[in-house]
Amino acid sequence: MLRKAFARAPLDGEGAYRYGGRWSSAGTRLSYTSEHQSLAMLEYFVHLDADEAPPDLVLVTADIPDDLPKQRVRSDELPAHWRRSPASAELARLGDEFVQKGERCVLIVPSALAPNENNWLLNPHHTGFQKIVVSAIEPLNYDPRMFPRQRRKRRHR
Repeated sequence: MLRKAFARAPLDGEGAYRYGGRWSSAGTRLSYTSEHQSLAMLEYFVHLDADEAPPDLVLVTADIPDDLPKQRVRSDELPAHWRRSPASAELARLGDEFVQKGERCVLIVPSALAPNENNWLLNPHHTGFQKIVVSAIEPLNYDPRMFPRQRRKRRHR
């Protein structure tokens, strides 16, 4: 999920490169994706202010071949505080090292918001990355109840 203006190259990892994230430091190119649309929405919306809900979100769907080399990190392999926000630098180092080693294309990590579901972090530098195919980019129409303060503002205008 991302803003429409960035949909030209939705999996290039530019956002993580510029700003970093839970699983990578700024300067590391990694594309953050989720297994399910609902998790992608949750992961995106948790970072928004109710007054900043963008009207131009798009949902990107990609086909990731089963034969791409993957690494899975289970929550019981992580430090006890791994779900805290802001995230510890220890977690970012994990993603940074994953990209630097370049052995695998996909790093599967538990979601801090829904730890029984996973985010799939894609390494755009891996040789198998070009096998990942964006199959759809479509507008995301979310329920206005997601951002009730914004809804109230509209009524007062």
